[in-house]
Amino acid sequence: MEAGRLTWAHEAHLIPTAQPIQSSSAERIISGSGSGSGELSDTGRRLVAILELIPLDRYIPSTGGWNGRPQRDRLSIASAFVAKPVYNLSRTTDLINRRASDEQLRLICGWKRCESLPHEATFSRAFAEFAEMELAQFVHEALVRETQQGRLIGHIARDGTAIEARETFPLTEEQLEKKEAGPKRVEPRGRKSRQGIKLGPYKRYKGGKPPRRPAKLDTRLHRQLSMKLGDMLKELPRECAMGAKKNSQGHEMYWRGFKLHLDAADGQIPISAVLTGANVHDSQVAIPLATMTSQRVTYCYELMDAAYDAAEIIEHTRGMGHVPIVDPSNRGRKTKSTFLPGKAPRELTWAESDRFRLRGLCATTARRV
Repeated sequence: MEAGRLTWAHEAHLIPTAQPIQSSSAERIISGSGSGSGELSDTGRRLVAILELIPLDRYIPSTGGWNGRPQRDRLSIASAFVAKPVYNLSRTTDLINRRASDEQLRLICGWKRCESLPHEATFSRAFAEFAEMELAQFVHEALVRETQQGRLIGHIARDGTAIEARETFPLTEEQLEKKEAGPKRVEPRGRKSRQGIKLGPYKRYKGGKPPRRPAKLDTRLHRQLSMKLGDMLKELPRECAMGAKKNSQGHEMYWRGFKLHLDAADGQIPISAVLTGANVHDSQVAIPLATMTSQRVTYCYELMDAAYDAAEIIEHTRGMGHVPIVDPSNRGRKTKSTFLPGKAPRELTWAESDRFRLRGLCATTARRV
């Protein structure tokens, strides 16, 4: 998408657009349309309430007055994408079939006639435009600022959840080099003689253990302490990848796709969200999430599990005036935490343990999202 088109999302609130049905008189409009669709169903009422709450019309571009073939109404398509999870539709084809047969859904989204319904390819192009202009991020940030900015939030729970996707992995640099080099010459197979090869003894260390490697200073967490929010988000990988994570029972789970990192406030309200590849560790997104959440709301405590037990995260959280409550980690050391190396294992106090129980609201929010 060209740079000129990306500015639509910022200037769309100055352009009048044809809005779908997003008012309290939706029932009267539908019942008075003469279509005989009857009263709104419970799912239709829920969709109307959601469309009244989120400001889609501020960020949807209008193509009126442009040269060339006019595009389909992007506001109606965006409303249809909002209806997709409300009606529990897993695929876009199911949404298109439901929209053609459900007259109430069609009228709520803004289509009065069946002939004006766009094709599936139009939905795909519109979804690509919404993803590139980051429409969901703009709408979510505006909604949080309007509803939560004047509220003092007690706790922010931070966690990441797996998102499975049916996508192919992007080629790595080594794979691209092998592809450009062409097919490799196959050598004849056979047994290799080990005669004349002197095998020395295993390398031994004092005390039987190798010396501890010095800590790396050029890590992503160390760089994030002096970076801006935009630069931190650009550095995070967003391609489809394989992910591994331990569940609450301690078993390893693997998935193919992405990972959604969430900051949830009291009341299971998602404040900030970042989507990365499934191979990104939770700690790599802690500082960007904390910076993003601090710009949107005012809060006191940050609740994080053992994956966020790092000195850089603790330092950044306290530097913003918040109180971090992090579950001590046990990574095969005598000391359970890297925050107090060489000392007694750190444990949560009874007050911190009582507040840490609220961290489960982030997992509940992720299931709802």
